Amino acid sequence: MVVRVRGVDQLPVSFSVSVNSCSNPNFHSNSLFFFSSSSMRSTFTLFRSLTLSTLHSPRTLPSPLLPRQFPCLCVRAEQLVLHEELPENDIFRFDRYLAVEAEADEKRLPRPEVEVMELNEVPELWRRSRVAWLCKELPAHNAGTLIRILNAQRKWLRQDDATYLIMHCLRIRENETAFRVYKWMMQRSWYRFDFALATRLADYMGKERKFSKCREVFDDIINQGRVPSESTFHILIVAYLSSPVQGCLDEACGIFHRMIQLGGYQPRLSLHNSLFKALLSKPGIFSKQYLKQAEFIYHRLVTTGLDVHKDIYGGLIWLHSYQDSIDKERIGALREEMLHAGIDESEEVLVSILRACAREGEVEEAENAWSKLLQFKSSPPSHAFVYKMEVYSKVGMPMKSLEIFREMQFKLGKTSVAAYNKIIEILCKAQESEFAESIMTDFVKSGLKPFTPLYVYMLNMYFNLESHDKLEEAFSQCMEKCRPNSVIYSIYLDSLVKVGNLDKAEDIFSQMFREATIGVNARSCNTILRGYLYSGNHLKAEKIYDLMCQKKYEIDAPLMEKLDYILSLRRKDIKKPMSLKLNKEQREILIGMLLGGLHIDSDDQRKNHIIRFNFDGNSANHYTLKSHIYHQFVEWLHPTFKPRDDSENIPDNFCTIASSYFGFYADQFWSKGQPTIPKLVHRWLSPCVLAYWYMYGGHQNSSGDVLLKIKGSREGVENIVKKFKAMSMDCKVKRKGKVFWIGILGSNTTWFWKLVEPYILEDVRDFTKARENMMGQDLMETLDINFNSESDE
Repeated sequence: MVVRVRGVDQLPVSFSVSVNSCSNPNFHSNSLFFFSSSSMRSTFTLFRSLTLSTLHSPRTLPSPLLPRQFPCLCVRAEQLVLHEELPENDIFRFDRYLAVEAEADEKRLPRPEVEVMELNEVPELWRRSRVAWLCKELPAHNAGTLIRILNAQRKWLRQDDATYLIMHCLRIRENETAFRVYKWMMQRSWYRFDFALATRLADYMGKERKFSKCREVFDDIINQGRVPSESTFHILIVAYLSSPVQGCLDEACGIFHRMIQLGGYQPRLSLHNSLFKALLSKPGIFSKQYLKQAEFIYHRLVTTGLDVHKDIYGGLIWLHSYQDSIDKERIGALREEMLHAGIDESEEVLVSILRACAREGEVEEAENAWSKLLQFKSSPPSHAFVYKMEVYSKVGMPMKSLEIFREMQFKLGKTSVAAYNKIIEILCKAQESEFAESIMTDFVKSGLKPFTPLYVYMLNMYFNLESHDKLEEAFSQCMEKCRPNSVIYSIYLDSLVKVGNLDKAEDIFSQMFREATIGVNARSCNTILRGYLYSGNHLKAEKIYDLMCQKKYEIDAPLMEKLDYILSLRRKDIKKPMSLKLNKEQREILIGMLLGGLHIDSDDQRKNHIIRFNFDGNSANHYTLKSHIYHQFVEWLHPTFKPRDDSENIPDNFCTIASSYFGFYADQFWSKGQPTIPKLVHRWLSPCVLAYWYMYGGHQNSSGDVLLKIKGSREGVENIVKKFKAMSMDCKVKRKGKVFWIGILGSNTTWFWKLVEPYILEDVRDFTKARENMMGQDLMETLDINFNSESDE
C-alpha cells in the first residue's frame, strides 16, 4: 500500500504576476501635502529595479546578532548617537486589528504528495525489522552518533528506506533527525531527488522556525532546477520574520520577491501584512532603509486588489517622515488616497506629518497638524512637542521652541530625554547660554541619561562663544558623569590649543592616543599639529606629521604649506600619505580576526577583495574592539564609512575598499568563498594573533575557561591544537554544526592569559574580569557545549 500525503503536485510553468505589467492608478493622485497639488510621478521604475535587484542579489546573511536586550550595555549608546536622539515611542504602533494571520495560512496552502511505502509492505522481514529499529533508535542519539549508525547501514539502506525514516521522524515531530537523515541520504550514490519529500521537509523545518535548515533545503530544490512550492516560500518567509537574528528581515524580503518573480505565485494578504509589519518593527532611523520595500508591498496590495489596511497608509507616511530628503508629493498622495478610502488620519499619522514638517521647517502645515492632534487629546505625546520645537528652530525662533518646551512640562508633568536633548541643542546653536545652562541643570537633577550628547552641545557653544573657562568646567563635569568620548576630547583639545595651553593639550592628546575607547582621528591630529607649528615647536610637529602619514590622515592645506617649508629647511623628503600598506600590527590583527570569523568578499576574477568587519552590538568585547579596529584601519575604509567631523557614530558593520592587497588573506582564509584554515596557520599564531582571535571570536565562560570559535576543516583545527600543545596549552575541541569550538580549560587558561594579556585592550580586560564579554547569539551557542561529551556533529 502507498500512503499519499494530500496536496497538489503541480508547478507553475509561467509567471502569473509581473510587476512590469501592473499599474496603480492611485499613484497618480494629486498631492495634498504642504503646497499646491501636483501629479504624482510614476513609481514603475522604482519597483522594477527593486524587484530585479533583489531577485538576482546573492544571499548574504550576516553573522547572528540578537536584538539589544542587555540594559547594562545599551547605556553605552550615549557615545554613538550625538546628533539625533530617539523619542520613547519611536516604533510605529500598529492597530491590534491589523490582519496578521500568516502562520494560520500555512495549513491552507497546497503541497505536493509524498509517496512512501508502509512498513508492513516491505517484502524482506529482515529489512522491515532493521528499518523499525532505526525508527526507534535514531531520534535518541546526537548528530555524531546518528551519522555513525547510518554509515553502518550503508550496505543495505536505500532511498525507499531512508524516505520512510524521514517521514516517520516528521510524523513524530523529530524534525532535526529527519533533516540529518535527509542530508546523509543526499551524499549517497543511489540518491534521487524527490521534490515532494524535500518540500515536506523544508515546510516542517520552517514551521519550527529553523530558517537556516529550511533555507538549505529550499536552495537544494532550486539547485535541482525546480521551483519550490508556494507553501515552502510562505513558510520560509514566516520563519525569517519570526527570528530575532539580524539580517533575517532582508532575507525575507528577498524570498518574497523570488516568490513572485521565480514562482509566479500570489502571496496571501496575511503575508503582505506580516512582512510590512516587520519592516516597521524597529525605530524609524533604522527602518527608513526599507522604504522601497514597503512601497513595493503597497503597490502589490493595490494592483492585486487586496485590502489595504489603514496601518499600511500610516506606516508608509511614517517611513517617509524619517527619510533624509522628504518627498512631499508622495506623502500628499498617500494622505489623499487615505481620504478616498474613507480612512481618517490617526494620531500616529499626524505625528508623522509633524516629523516631516520638522525636517523641512514648514510652520503652517505643522500648526494644522497640531490643531488636528489636539482633537484626539488635550496633551499630545512628548515626541510631538519635540517635533514642534524643531519646526520653529528651523525658522530661527529658538524662544518659541523654549515656550513649547515649557508648555510640554506643564501639560505632561514630566520631560523626556529627547525633549531635553532637542531644546538644549536648539538653545546652544542659538548661543542662548543662560537658558541652556538652566535647562542643563534641570536635566542633571532629573537623574535622566545619557549626558554625552548634551555636553557636546554645551562644549560647542562655549567654544564658539570663546568661553574657555566654562568649557573646561563643563569638560570636568562630563568626565565625572560620562564614559570617555572622542568628540568631547576633540572639542576640549581645540580649546586648549586655541588658548595656547600646549602642555595640557599634549597630555590630552596622549591620553586619546593611549585609550582605544577614545582614539585619535584626523581632526585631533590636525589640531595638535596646528598648535605645535604656530608655537614654533617644529620637532614635535614632525612627530605628529609622521603619525598622520602612518595613519594616512589628510593634513589641512594651510598646515601642509607651513610643513613644506619646515621640512625643506631640514632637507627632509615629503612623505606621501596615500600609499597604502599594512603594517605588522595590522597584519596580525587581520589574521586573528579572520580566525575568529571575519568575512572577505572577492570579485569574480578574485583580483580585488573587500574585508567586512561585522561586530555584535550586544557584546561588550565587540563594543570596545569596534572603535579600536575602526581607527586602526581608517585609511583602508570605504569612503561611505570614512569618519566625518564630530562624528562618533561608528556602525556595527563597515568594510574596506576593494584592493588586490588583501589577495593573500583571501587565498589563505577564504578559499572558494568559504572560510578555510591555512596549512601554515601554526606559523602565524603569535600572542597578538591569539589576542584578537579571542576578542573577536572568543569567549570566557562562567568557569573561567576560554572558548575560541573557528570555521574550517578538521585537519586545520588539529593543526592549531598541535600548535597550542607546543605552546604548553592543552585544549579540547567540540563541533557544533559547521563551527568548531576550541576549549582551553582549567589551569591552561593561566598560560593563555600570560601570552595574550599585553595585547588585550584595556576595556576588554575589564569586561573579562567582570565576565561580561559573552553576549548575544554566541552566549546561546556556547551554553550547551560540553567538552567531556561526544561531538555534536
